[in-house]
Amino acid sequence: YLNEQMQAIQKELGEKDEFKAEIQAIEKQIRTKPMSKEAKEKVSRELKKLKMMSPMSAEATVVRNYIDWIVTLPWGELSEDRIDLKVAEDVLDEDHYGLDEVKERILEYLAVRTLTESSKGQILCFAGPPGVGKTSLAKSIAKALNKKFVRASMGGVRDEAEIRGHRRTYVGAMPGKIIQSLKKAESSNPVFLLDEIDKMSMDFRGDPSSALLEVLDPEQNHNFGDHYLEVEYDISKVMFVLTANQLHNIPRPLLDRMEVITISGYTEDEKYNIVKRYLITKQMELHGLKAEDFEVTDEAVMELIKSYTREAGVRNLERMVSTLCRKAAKKIVDWRTENATKKSKVFKVSIAATDLEDLLGPARYTNQMAEAQSEIGLVNGLAYTEVGGDMLQVEVATVPGKGAIKITGKLGEVMQESAATAMSYVRSRADALGLDVSFYDKIDIHLHVPEGAVPKDGPSAGITMATAITSALTKIPVKRDVAMTGEITLRGRVLPIGGLKEKLLAARNGGIKTVLIPKQNVPDMKKISKDVTKGMQIIPVEHADQVLRLALELPNPETFLVRSDFATPDPLSIQVNSKKERVRSGAVKH
Repeated sequence: YLNEQMQAIQKELGEKDEFKAEIQAIEKQIRTKPMSKEAKEKVSRELKKLKMMSPMSAEATVVRNYIDWIVTLPWGELSEDRIDLKVAEDVLDEDHYGLDEVKERILEYLAVRTLTESSKGQILCFAGPPGVGKTSLAKSIAKALNKKFVRASMGGVRDEAEIRGHRRTYVGAMPGKIIQSLKKAESSNPVFLLDEIDKMSMDFRGDPSSALLEVLDPEQNHNFGDHYLEVEYDISKVMFVLTANQLHNIPRPLLDRMEVITISGYTEDEKYNIVKRYLITKQMELHGLKAEDFEVTDEAVMELIKSYTREAGVRNLERMVSTLCRKAAKKIVDWRTENATKKSKVFKVSIAATDLEDLLGPARYTNQMAEAQSEIGLVNGLAYTEVGGDMLQVEVATVPGKGAIKITGKLGEVMQESAATAMSYVRSRADALGLDVSFYDKIDIHLHVPEGAVPKDGPSAGITMATAITSALTKIPVKRDVAMTGEITLRGRVLPIGGLKEKLLAARNGGIKTVLIPKQNVPDMKKISKDVTKGMQIIPVEHADQVLRLALELPNPETFLVRSDFATPDPLSIQVNSKKERVRSGAVKH
Protein backbone atom coordinates (compact mmCIF):
# COMPACT_ATOMS: atom_id res chain seq x y z
CA TYR A 1 0.00 0.00 0.00
CA LEU A 2 2.79 2.43 0.93
CA ASN A 3 4.66 1.62 -2.32
CA GLU A 4 1.51 2.33 -4.31
CA GLN A 5 1.10 5.66 -2.54
CA MET A 6 4.75 6.54 -3.19
CA GLN A 7 4.39 5.72 -6.88
CA ALA A 8 1.24 7.85 -7.07
CA ILE A 9 3.05 10.79 -5.44
CA GLN A 10 6.06 10.36 -7.77
CA LYS A 11 3.73 10.28 -10.75
CA GLU A 12 2.06 13.50 -9.67
CA LEU A 13 5.49 15.15 -9.19
CA GLY A 14 6.74 13.84 -12.51
CA GLU A 15 9.75 12.13 -10.92
CA LYS A 16 8.95 8.69 -12.26
CA ASP A 17 8.73 9.91 -15.84
CA GLU A 18 12.09 11.67 -15.57
CA PHE A 19 13.68 8.58 -14.06
CA LYS A 20 12.20 6.37 -16.78
CA ALA A 21 13.53 8.73 -19.48
CA GLU A 22 16.97 8.64 -17.86
CA ILE A 23 16.96 4.83 -17.85
CA GLN A 24 15.97 4.74 -21.51
CA ALA A 25 18.77 7.20 -22.42
CA ILE A 26 21.33 5.00 -20.64
CA GLU A 27 20.04 1.86 -22.38
CA LYS A 28 20.42 3.62 -25.74
CA GLN A 29 24.02 4.61 -24.94
CA ILE A 30 24.83 1.03 -23.94
CA ARG A 31 23.50 -0.20 -27.31
CA THR A 32 25.25 2.44 -29.45
CA LYS A 33 28.59 2.91 -27.65
CA PRO A 34 31.38 0.60 -28.90
CA MET A 35 32.20 -0.50 -25.35
CA SER A 36 34.00 -3.72 -24.51
CA LYS A 37 31.88 -6.77 -23.74
CA GLU A 38 33.03 -6.62 -20.11
CA ALA A 39 31.96 -2.97 -19.78
CA LYS A 40 28.52 -3.59 -21.33
CA GLU A 41 27.85 -6.49 -18.98
CA LYS A 42 28.98 -4.45 -15.96
CA VAL A 43 26.84 -1.41 -16.86
CA SER A 44 23.82 -3.61 -17.60
CA ARG A 45 24.07 -5.18 -14.13
CA GLU A 46 24.41 -1.75 -12.49
CA LEU A 47 21.45 -0.45 -14.52
CA LYS A 48 19.34 -3.36 -13.34
CA LYS A 49 20.18 -2.41 -9.73
CA LEU A 50 19.30 1.24 -10.45
CA LYS A 51 15.83 0.29 -11.73
CA MET A 52 15.10 -1.37 -8.39
CA MET A 53 16.09 1.71 -6.36
CA SER A 54 14.28 4.87 -5.40
CA PRO A 55 15.48 7.67 -7.73
CA MET A 56 16.15 10.00 -4.78
CA SER A 57 18.10 7.54 -2.62
CA ALA A 58 21.81 8.09 -1.87
CA GLU A 59 22.74 4.69 -3.29
CA ALA A 60 20.96 5.47 -6.57
CA THR A 61 23.08 8.61 -6.91
CA VAL A 62 26.29 6.57 -6.47
CA VAL A 63 25.19 4.00 -9.08
CA ARG A 64 24.02 6.75 -11.46
CA ASN A 65 27.43 8.49 -11.24
CA TYR A 66 29.24 5.21 -11.88
CA ILE A 67 27.14 4.42 -14.96
CA ASP A 68 27.59 7.97 -16.22
CA TRP A 69 31.41 7.67 -16.02
CA ILE A 70 31.46 4.44 -18.04
CA VAL A 71 29.00 5.41 -20.78
CA THR A 72 30.54 8.88 -21.32
CA LEU A 73 34.10 7.62 -21.82
CA PRO A 74 35.34 7.96 -25.42
CA TRP A 75 35.10 4.23 -26.25
CA GLY A 76 36.55 3.75 -29.73
CA GLU A 77 36.49 7.50 -30.51
CA LEU A 78 39.72 8.09 -32.45
CA SER A 79 40.90 11.23 -34.22
CA GLU A 80 42.53 10.60 -37.58
CA ASP A 81 46.31 10.96 -37.52
CA ARG A 82 47.81 13.50 -39.88
CA ILE A 83 51.47 12.54 -40.02
CA ASP A 84 53.04 14.88 -42.57
CA LEU A 85 56.69 15.45 -41.66
CA LYS A 86 56.87 18.70 -43.63
CA VAL A 87 53.83 20.08 -41.78
CA ALA A 88 55.23 18.83 -38.46
CA GLU A 89 58.59 20.51 -39.13
CA ASP A 90 56.88 23.78 -40.04
CA VAL A 91 54.76 23.67 -36.88
CA LEU A 92 57.81 23.00 -34.67
CA ASP A 93 59.82 25.78 -36.36
CA GLU A 94 56.92 28.18 -36.09
CA ASP A 95 56.45 27.58 -32.37
CA HIS A 96 60.07 27.16 -31.22
CA TYR A 97 63.39 28.79 -32.05
CA GLY A 98 66.52 26.62 -32.16
CA LEU A 99 66.31 23.18 -30.46
CA ASP A 100 67.45 21.57 -33.73
CA GLU A 101 68.46 18.26 -32.18
CA VAL A 102 65.20 18.00 -30.24
CA LYS A 103 63.11 18.76 -33.34
CA GLU A 104 65.07 16.20 -35.36
CA ARG A 105 64.41 13.52 -32.73
CA ILE A 106 60.66 14.31 -32.71
CA LEU A 107 60.50 14.10 -36.52
CA GLU A 108 62.31 10.73 -36.42
CA TYR A 109 59.75 9.51 -33.90
CA LEU A 110 56.86 10.61 -36.14
CA ALA A 111 58.51 9.02 -39.18
CA VAL A 112 58.64 5.66 -37.38
CA ARG A 113 54.94 5.97 -36.52
CA THR A 114 54.22 6.60 -40.22
CA LEU A 115 56.13 3.52 -41.41
CA THR A 116 54.84 1.13 -38.75
CA GLU A 117 51.29 2.54 -38.84
CA SER A 118 51.22 1.79 -35.14
CA SER A 119 50.67 4.04 -32.16
CA LYS A 120 52.77 1.81 -29.93
CA GLY A 121 56.36 2.81 -29.36
CA GLN A 122 58.68 4.71 -27.09
CA ILE A 123 57.29 7.15 -24.56
CA LEU A 124 58.89 10.57 -25.06
CA CYS A 125 60.27 12.37 -22.01
CA PHE A 126 61.51 15.96 -22.34
CA ALA A 127 64.06 16.70 -19.61
CA GLY A 128 65.49 20.14 -18.97
CA PRO A 129 65.40 23.31 -16.85
CA PRO A 130 62.19 25.32 -16.35
CA GLY A 131 61.08 27.58 -19.18
CA VAL A 132 62.89 25.92 -22.11
CA GLY A 133 59.71 24.84 -23.92
CA LYS A 134 59.01 21.27 -22.75
CA THR A 135 55.25 21.68 -22.34
CA SER A 136 54.85 23.78 -25.49
CA LEU A 137 56.74 21.12 -27.50
CA ALA A 138 54.11 18.57 -26.47
CA LYS A 139 51.36 20.98 -27.60
CA SER A 140 53.16 21.43 -30.92
CA ILE A 141 53.28 17.64 -31.43
CA ALA A 142 49.50 17.47 -30.91
CA LYS A 143 49.02 20.36 -33.33
CA ALA A 144 51.25 18.73 -35.95
CA LEU A 145 49.39 15.41 -35.67
CA ASN A 146 45.93 17.03 -35.58
CA LYS A 147 45.23 15.29 -32.27
CA LYS A 148 43.47 16.38 -29.10
CA PHE A 149 45.84 17.56 -26.35
CA VAL A 150 45.33 16.87 -22.66
CA ARG A 151 47.60 17.58 -19.69
CA ALA A 152 47.79 16.12 -16.20
CA SER A 153 50.23 17.52 -13.64
CA MET A 154 52.08 14.91 -11.59
CA GLY A 155 53.67 17.50 -9.30
CA GLY A 156 52.89 16.68 -5.67
CA VAL A 157 51.06 13.42 -6.46
CA ARG A 158 51.82 10.97 -3.66
CA ASP A 159 48.82 8.61 -3.71
CA GLU A 160 48.66 5.87 -6.33
CA ALA A 161 44.86 6.21 -6.27
CA GLU A 162 45.27 9.53 -8.08
CA ILE A 163 46.54 7.49 -11.04
CA ARG A 164 44.38 4.37 -10.76
CA GLY A 165 41.32 5.86 -9.05
CA HIS A 166 39.61 5.08 -5.76
CA ARG A 167 37.54 1.96 -5.16
CA ARG A 168 33.79 2.55 -5.13
CA THR A 169 33.52 1.54 -1.48
CA TYR A 170 34.96 4.97 -0.53
CA VAL A 171 32.67 7.97 -0.14
CA GLY A 172 33.21 10.43 -3.00
CA ALA A 173 35.20 7.90 -5.03
CA MET A 174 36.11 8.79 -8.61
CA PRO A 175 38.44 7.60 -11.39
CA GLY A 176 42.12 8.52 -11.50
CA LYS A 177 43.81 11.27 -13.52
CA ILE A 178 44.25 9.04 -16.59
CA ILE A 179 40.55 8.22 -17.05
CA GLN A 180 39.44 11.74 -16.05
CA SER A 181 41.74 13.30 -18.66
CA LEU A 182 40.60 10.93 -21.43
CA LYS A 183 36.97 11.81 -20.73
CA LYS A 184 37.90 15.49 -20.89
CA ALA A 185 39.75 14.95 -24.20
CA GLU A 186 36.74 13.12 -25.71
CA SER A 187 39.18 10.94 -27.63
CA SER A 188 40.92 7.60 -27.04
CA ASN A 189 44.10 8.64 -28.88
CA PRO A 190 45.06 12.15 -27.73
CA VAL A 191 48.54 13.47 -27.02
CA PHE A 192 48.64 13.06 -23.25
CA LEU A 193 51.17 15.18 -21.34
CA LEU A 194 52.21 13.95 -17.89
CA ASP A 195 53.85 17.11 -16.57
CA GLU A 196 56.53 17.34 -13.83
CA ILE A 197 56.95 13.57 -13.58
CA ASP A 198 60.00 14.02 -11.33
CA LYS A 199 57.96 15.86 -8.67
CA MET A 200 55.99 12.77 -7.58
CA SER A 201 56.67 11.29 -4.15
CA MET A 202 55.61 8.24 -2.18
CA ASP A 203 54.17 7.74 1.30
CA PHE A 204 52.08 5.21 3.26
CA ARG A 205 49.29 5.52 0.65
CA GLY A 206 51.43 3.95 -2.07
CA ASP A 207 53.89 4.79 -4.80
CA PRO A 208 52.34 6.62 -7.80
CA SER A 209 55.43 5.98 -9.94
CA SER A 210 54.76 2.24 -9.70
CA ALA A 211 51.16 2.83 -10.85
CA LEU A 212 52.54 4.64 -13.91
CA LEU A 213 54.53 1.54 -14.93
CA GLU A 214 51.33 -0.06 -16.22
CA VAL A 215 50.18 3.18 -17.87
CA LEU A 216 53.41 3.63 -19.84
CA ASP A 217 54.09 0.00 -20.78
CA PRO A 218 52.90 -0.68 -24.39
CA GLU A 219 52.59 -4.38 -23.55
CA GLN A 220 50.17 -3.77 -20.65
CA ASN A 221 48.25 -0.57 -21.24
CA HIS A 222 45.81 -2.05 -23.77
CA ASN A 223 43.86 -3.30 -20.73
CA PHE A 224 44.48 -0.58 -18.14
CA GLY A 225 42.51 -1.21 -14.95
CA ASP A 226 41.12 1.74 -13.02
CA HIS A 227 39.98 0.84 -9.48
CA TYR A 228 36.80 2.92 -9.80
CA LEU A 229 35.68 1.62 -13.21
CA GLU A 230 36.29 -2.05 -12.31
CA VAL A 231 36.53 -2.73 -16.05
CA GLU A 232 39.54 -2.59 -18.36
CA TYR A 233 40.04 0.36 -20.70
CA ASP A 234 42.38 0.43 -23.72
CA ILE A 235 44.87 3.33 -23.51
CA SER A 236 47.41 1.83 -25.88
CA LYS A 237 46.57 4.34 -28.62
CA VAL A 238 47.33 7.34 -26.41
CA MET A 239 50.58 9.14 -27.24
CA PHE A 240 52.19 9.83 -23.88
CA VAL A 241 54.69 12.66 -23.49
CA LEU A 242 56.39 13.32 -20.15
CA THR A 243 58.37 16.28 -18.82
CA ALA A 244 60.91 16.51 -16.00
CA ASN A 245 63.51 18.88 -14.63
CA GLN A 246 65.78 16.32 -12.97
CA LEU A 247 66.10 12.74 -14.23
CA HIS A 248 67.75 11.45 -11.05
CA ASN A 249 64.45 11.93 -9.19
CA ILE A 250 62.67 9.45 -11.49
CA PRO A 251 62.72 5.78 -10.36
CA ARG A 252 64.86 3.60 -12.64
CA PRO A 253 62.08 1.16 -13.73
CA LEU A 254 59.96 4.14 -14.85
CA LEU A 255 62.90 5.83 -16.58
CA ASP A 256 63.61 2.63 -18.55
CA ARG A 257 60.21 2.95 -20.27
CA MET A 258 61.01 6.40 -21.68
CA GLU A 259 62.93 7.84 -24.59
CA VAL A 260 64.64 10.79 -22.87
CA ILE A 261 65.24 13.91 -24.96
CA THR A 262 67.38 16.41 -23.06
CA ILE A 263 66.66 20.10 -23.66
CA SER A 264 69.49 22.29 -22.42
CA GLY A 265 69.28 25.99 -21.61
CA TYR A 266 69.31 28.71 -24.25
CA THR A 267 72.37 30.77 -25.12
CA GLU A 268 72.17 34.58 -25.02
CA ASP A 269 71.95 34.66 -28.81
CA GLU A 270 69.06 32.18 -28.78
CA LYS A 271 67.25 34.17 -26.08
CA TYR A 272 67.73 37.34 -28.12
CA ASN A 273 66.11 35.73 -31.18
CA ILE A 274 63.26 34.28 -29.08
CA VAL A 275 62.51 37.70 -27.58
CA LYS A 276 62.62 39.51 -30.93
CA ARG A 277 60.70 36.90 -32.94
CA TYR A 278 58.19 35.56 -30.43
CA LEU A 279 57.90 37.13 -26.99
CA ILE A 280 57.60 40.81 -27.91
CA THR A 281 54.97 40.05 -30.59
CA LYS A 282 53.01 37.78 -28.23
CA GLN A 283 53.03 40.28 -25.34
CA MET A 284 52.11 43.20 -27.61
CA GLU A 285 49.00 41.31 -28.75
CA LEU A 286 48.07 40.47 -25.15
CA HIS A 287 48.43 44.11 -24.09
CA GLY A 288 46.67 45.66 -27.11
CA LEU A 289 49.80 47.29 -28.50
CA LYS A 290 50.54 47.74 -32.20
CA ALA A 291 53.83 48.09 -34.04
CA GLU A 292 53.32 51.85 -34.32
CA ASP A 293 52.81 52.09 -30.52
CA PHE A 294 55.74 50.19 -29.08
CA GLU A 295 59.28 48.97 -29.76
CA VAL A 296 62.23 47.64 -27.77
CA THR A 297 65.73 48.33 -29.11
CA ASP A 298 68.22 45.51 -29.68
CA GLU A 299 70.49 46.91 -26.95
CA ALA A 300 67.60 46.91 -24.48
CA VAL A 301 66.83 43.25 -25.25
CA MET A 302 70.44 42.23 -24.59
CA GLU A 303 70.49 44.25 -21.35
CA LEU A 304 67.26 42.51 -20.27
CA ILE A 305 68.87 39.12 -20.89
CA LYS A 306 72.16 39.89 -19.15
CA SER A 307 71.16 42.09 -16.22
CA TYR A 308 67.52 41.34 -15.36
CA THR A 309 67.20 37.57 -15.73
CA ARG A 310 69.31 34.59 -14.82
CA GLU A 311 67.70 31.41 -16.06
CA ALA A 312 68.15 28.60 -18.53
CA GLY A 313 64.74 29.22 -20.13
CA VAL A 314 62.82 32.36 -21.01
CA ARG A 315 59.97 32.41 -18.47
CA ASN A 316 61.24 35.35 -16.39
CA LEU A 317 62.37 37.07 -19.57
CA GLU A 318 58.80 36.93 -20.88
CA ARG A 319 57.62 38.38 -17.55
CA MET A 320 60.01 41.30 -17.99
CA VAL A 321 58.76 41.95 -21.53
CA SER A 322 55.20 41.83 -20.17
CA THR A 323 56.12 44.45 -17.55
CA LEU A 324 57.54 46.74 -20.24
CA CYS A 325 54.34 46.35 -22.30
CA ARG A 326 52.16 47.25 -19.30
CA LYS A 327 54.19 50.37 -18.58
CA ALA A 328 54.09 51.34 -22.26
CA ALA A 329 50.30 50.81 -22.34
CA LYS A 330 49.90 53.15 -19.34
CA LYS A 331 52.05 55.83 -20.99
CA ILE A 332 50.04 55.61 -24.21
CA VAL A 333 46.68 55.82 -22.42
CA ASP A 334 47.89 58.76 -20.29
CA TRP A 335 49.13 60.63 -23.38
CA ARG A 336 45.89 60.02 -25.28
CA THR A 337 43.85 61.27 -22.30
CA GLU A 338 45.90 64.45 -22.05
CA ASN A 339 45.77 65.04 -25.81
CA ALA A 340 42.19 63.97 -26.45
CA THR A 341 41.36 67.21 -28.26
CA LYS A 342 44.26 66.95 -30.68
CA LYS A 343 43.73 65.37 -34.08
CA SER A 344 46.99 63.41 -34.04
CA LYS A 345 46.89 60.49 -31.64
CA VAL A 346 50.19 58.89 -32.69
CA PHE A 347 52.45 58.32 -29.71
CA LYS A 348 55.18 55.66 -29.83
CA VAL A 349 56.99 54.26 -26.80
CA SER A 350 60.54 53.25 -27.67
CA ILE A 351 62.46 51.51 -24.89
CA ALA A 352 66.25 51.78 -24.93
CA ALA A 353 68.76 50.07 -22.65
CA THR A 354 69.13 53.29 -20.63
CA ASP A 355 65.38 53.29 -19.85
CA LEU A 356 65.37 49.89 -18.14
CA GLU A 357 66.57 51.13 -14.75
CA ASP A 358 63.67 53.61 -14.53
CA LEU A 359 61.12 51.02 -15.67
CA LEU A 360 62.36 47.84 -13.97
CA GLY A 361 64.63 49.14 -11.23
CA PRO A 362 68.38 48.60 -10.89
CA ALA A 363 70.01 45.60 -12.60
CA ARG A 364 69.31 42.44 -10.63
CA TYR A 365 72.25 40.35 -11.76
CA THR A 366 75.88 40.79 -12.66
CA ASN A 367 77.85 37.95 -14.14
CA GLN A 368 80.47 36.39 -11.88
CA MET A 369 83.57 37.80 -13.56
CA ALA A 370 87.13 36.52 -13.50
CA GLU A 371 89.47 38.23 -11.02
CA ALA A 372 91.42 41.30 -12.15
CA GLN A 373 94.71 39.54 -11.39
CA SER A 374 95.95 36.03 -10.72
CA GLU A 375 95.74 34.95 -7.07
CA ILE A 376 97.28 32.23 -4.94
CA GLY A 377 94.77 29.60 -3.82
CA LEU A 378 91.87 31.03 -5.84
CA VAL A 379 90.51 29.01 -8.78
CA ASN A 380 87.55 29.49 -11.14
CA GLY A 381 85.30 26.43 -11.12
CA LEU A 382 82.10 25.87 -13.12
CA ALA A 383 78.78 24.67 -11.73
CA TYR A 384 75.50 23.47 -13.23
CA THR A 385 72.19 24.20 -11.51
CA GLU A 386 68.51 23.84 -12.41
CA VAL A 387 68.54 27.39 -13.76
CA GLY A 388 71.71 27.04 -15.86
CA GLY A 389 75.47 27.32 -15.43
CA ASP A 390 77.43 29.51 -13.02
CA MET A 391 80.98 30.40 -12.07
CA LEU A 392 82.01 28.78 -8.79
CA GLN A 393 85.21 30.05 -7.19
CA VAL A 394 87.15 27.86 -4.76
CA GLU A 395 89.43 29.47 -2.17
CA VAL A 396 92.13 27.75 -0.10
CA ALA A 397 94.19 29.30 2.71
CA THR A 398 97.00 27.69 4.69
CA VAL A 399 97.98 28.67 8.23
CA PRO A 400 100.42 27.15 10.76
CA GLY A 401 98.73 24.35 12.66
CA LYS A 402 98.58 20.62 13.23
CA GLY A 403 97.19 19.25 9.99
CA ALA A 404 93.52 20.10 10.39
CA ILE A 405 91.39 20.43 7.25
CA LYS A 406 88.38 22.74 7.41
CA ILE A 407 85.75 22.84 4.65
CA THR A 408 83.09 25.59 4.57
CA GLY A 409 80.52 26.98 2.13
CA LYS A 410 77.51 24.73 2.83
CA LEU A 411 78.93 21.88 0.76
CA GLY A 412 77.00 18.64 0.33
CA GLU A 413 78.30 15.20 1.22
CA VAL A 414 79.52 14.39 -2.31
CA MET A 415 81.39 17.70 -2.58
CA GLN A 416 83.06 17.17 0.80
CA GLU A 417 84.21 13.73 -0.30
CA SER A 418 85.51 15.31 -3.50
CA ALA A 419 87.55 17.77 -1.41
CA ALA A 420 89.01 14.88 0.61
CA THR A 421 89.93 13.07 -2.62
CA ALA A 422 91.62 16.19 -3.99
CA MET A 423 93.61 16.58 -0.76
CA SER A 424 94.77 12.95 -0.89
CA TYR A 425 95.88 13.39 -4.51
CA VAL A 426 97.97 16.47 -3.59
CA ARG A 427 99.54 14.60 -0.65
CA SER A 428 100.41 11.70 -2.95
CA ARG A 429 102.19 14.14 -5.32
CA ALA A 430 103.96 16.12 -2.56
CA ASP A 431 107.43 15.00 -3.62
CA ALA A 432 106.88 15.82 -7.31
CA LEU A 433 105.41 19.21 -6.35
CA GLY A 434 108.48 20.07 -4.28
CA LEU A 435 106.61 19.98 -0.98
CA ASP A 436 107.83 18.62 2.32
CA VAL A 437 106.30 15.14 2.48
CA SER A 438 105.14 15.83 6.03
CA PHE A 439 103.70 19.26 5.23
CA TYR A 440 100.25 18.25 6.48
CA ASP A 441 101.59 17.84 10.04
CA LYS A 442 102.62 21.50 10.30
CA ILE A 443 99.81 23.48 8.67
CA ASP A 444 96.03 23.72 8.71
CA ILE A 445 94.17 23.95 5.40
CA HIS A 446 90.88 25.84 5.03
CA LEU A 447 88.88 25.28 1.82
CA HIS A 448 85.94 27.61 1.22
CA VAL A 449 83.41 28.01 -1.60
CA PRO A 450 81.86 31.52 -1.51
CA GLU A 451 78.15 32.31 -1.20
CA GLY A 452 78.01 30.30 1.98
CA ALA A 453 74.22 30.43 2.26
CA VAL A 454 73.74 28.58 -1.06
CA PRO A 455 73.83 24.74 -0.82
CA LYS A 456 76.30 23.13 -3.21
CA ASP A 457 76.93 19.52 -4.12
CA GLY A 458 78.34 17.28 -6.82
CA PRO A 459 81.73 15.83 -7.78
CA SER A 460 82.62 18.11 -10.71
CA ALA A 461 84.70 20.57 -8.63
CA GLY A 462 87.34 17.91 -7.88
CA ILE A 463 90.10 19.27 -10.14
CA THR A 464 89.21 22.83 -9.08
CA MET A 465 89.82 21.94 -5.43
CA ALA A 466 93.04 20.06 -6.22
CA THR A 467 94.37 23.08 -8.13
CA ALA A 468 93.44 25.51 -5.34
CA ILE A 469 95.12 23.32 -2.68
CA THR A 470 98.27 22.94 -4.82
CA SER A 471 98.44 26.68 -5.45
CA ALA A 472 98.08 27.52 -1.74
CA LEU A 473 100.78 25.04 -0.73
CA THR A 474 103.31 25.90 -3.47
CA LYS A 475 102.53 29.67 -3.38
CA ILE A 476 102.16 29.65 -7.18
CA PRO A 477 99.27 31.85 -8.48
CA VAL A 478 96.49 30.41 -10.63
CA LYS A 479 95.84 32.07 -14.00
CA ARG A 480 92.89 34.46 -13.63
CA ASP A 481 91.33 33.66 -17.02
CA VAL A 482 91.30 29.85 -16.66
CA ALA A 483 88.24 27.90 -15.49
CA MET A 484 87.83 24.16 -15.11
CA THR A 485 85.39 21.37 -14.39
CA GLY A 486 85.95 17.66 -13.77
CA GLU A 487 85.77 14.95 -11.14
CA ILE A 488 89.09 13.74 -9.71
CA THR A 489 90.15 10.29 -8.52
CA LEU A 490 92.80 9.40 -5.95
CA ARG A 491 95.22 8.65 -8.81
CA GLY A 492 94.54 12.05 -10.38
CA ARG A 493 92.37 10.82 -13.25
CA VAL A 494 89.82 13.34 -14.53
CA LEU A 495 86.34 11.88 -14.97
CA PRO A 496 83.46 13.24 -17.11
CA ILE A 497 80.79 15.66 -15.88
CA GLY A 498 77.32 16.85 -16.91
CA GLY A 499 75.87 20.21 -17.92
CA LEU A 500 78.83 21.05 -20.17
CA LYS A 501 76.99 23.54 -22.38
CA GLU A 502 75.64 25.52 -19.42
CA LYS A 503 79.07 25.59 -17.78
CA LEU A 504 80.75 26.86 -20.96
CA LEU A 505 78.10 29.59 -21.23
CA ALA A 506 78.88 30.70 -17.67
CA ALA A 507 82.60 30.73 -18.45
CA ARG A 508 82.11 32.89 -21.55
CA ASN A 509 79.89 35.32 -19.67
CA GLY A 510 82.51 35.54 -16.92
CA GLY A 511 85.33 36.63 -19.23
CA ILE A 512 87.15 33.29 -19.17
CA LYS A 513 89.60 32.64 -22.01
CA THR A 514 90.55 28.99 -21.35
CA VAL A 515 88.35 26.16 -20.08
CA LEU A 516 89.72 22.77 -19.03
CA ILE A 517 87.22 19.94 -19.52
CA PRO A 518 87.50 16.14 -19.07
CA LYS A 519 88.71 14.36 -22.20
CA GLN A 520 85.75 11.98 -22.00
CA ASN A 521 83.43 14.97 -22.55
CA VAL A 522 84.94 15.79 -25.97
CA PRO A 523 82.08 13.97 -27.85
CA ASP A 524 79.62 16.33 -26.12
CA MET A 525 81.29 19.29 -27.83
CA LYS A 526 79.81 18.17 -31.16
CA LYS A 527 76.34 19.04 -29.86
CA ILE A 528 77.32 22.52 -28.63
CA SER A 529 76.88 25.59 -30.80
CA LYS A 530 80.00 27.45 -31.89
CA ASP A 531 78.46 30.61 -30.41
CA VAL A 532 78.90 29.12 -26.93
CA THR A 533 82.66 28.69 -27.28
CA LYS A 534 83.33 31.90 -29.20
CA GLY A 535 86.54 33.55 -27.99
CA MET A 536 87.54 30.64 -25.70
CA GLN A 537 90.09 27.83 -25.83
CA ILE A 538 88.65 24.46 -24.80
CA ILE A 539 91.37 22.08 -23.63
CA PRO A 540 90.55 18.43 -22.82
CA VAL A 541 92.49 16.90 -19.93
CA GLU A 542 92.66 13.36 -18.59
CA HIS A 543 94.89 13.82 -15.53
CA ALA A 544 95.27 16.40 -12.78
CA ASP A 545 98.99 16.82 -13.64
CA GLN A 546 97.90 18.33 -16.97
CA VAL A 547 95.45 20.61 -15.15
CA LEU A 548 98.19 21.98 -12.88
CA ARG A 549 100.55 22.67 -15.80
CA LEU A 550 97.85 24.56 -17.66
CA ALA A 551 96.31 26.45 -14.72
CA LEU A 552 99.27 27.55 -12.62
CA GLU A 553 101.41 30.56 -13.59
CA LEU A 554 104.65 28.67 -14.11
CA PRO A 555 107.84 30.21 -15.50
CA ASN A 556 108.65 26.91 -17.28
CA PRO A 557 105.53 24.74 -17.54
CA GLU A 558 107.34 22.07 -19.54
CA THR A 559 109.65 21.31 -16.56
CA PHE A 560 106.80 21.12 -14.01
CA LEU A 561 105.86 17.59 -12.92
CA VAL A 562 108.30 16.17 -15.48
CA ARG A 563 107.85 12.64 -14.15
CA SER A 564 104.21 12.65 -15.13
CA ASP A 565 103.06 10.20 -17.81
CA PHE A 566 100.64 12.79 -19.19
CA ALA A 567 101.82 15.39 -21.70
CA THR A 568 100.23 18.85 -21.89
CA PRO A 569 97.26 18.59 -24.31
CA ASP A 570 96.47 20.96 -27.17
CA PRO A 571 93.25 23.04 -27.39
CA LEU A 572 90.29 21.52 -29.23
CA SER A 573 89.54 22.55 -32.78
CA ILE A 574 85.79 23.28 -32.59
CA GLN A 575 83.96 21.79 -35.56
CA VAL A 576 80.71 23.12 -37.04
CA ASN A 577 78.15 20.34 -36.70
CA SER A 578 74.64 21.58 -36.14
CA LYS A 579 72.13 22.43 -38.83
CA LYS A 580 71.76 25.82 -37.23
CA GLU A 581 75.44 26.61 -37.74
CA ARG A 582 75.66 25.24 -41.25
CA VAL A 583 72.85 27.51 -42.34
CA ARG A 584 73.77 30.27 -39.79
CA SER A 585 71.47 32.35 -37.73
CA GLY A 586 68.74 34.14 -39.57
CA ALA A 587 69.00 31.95 -42.65
CA VAL A 588 67.18 29.00 -41.06
CA LYS A 589 63.42 29.19 -41.46
CA HIS A 590 61.74 29.81 -38.10
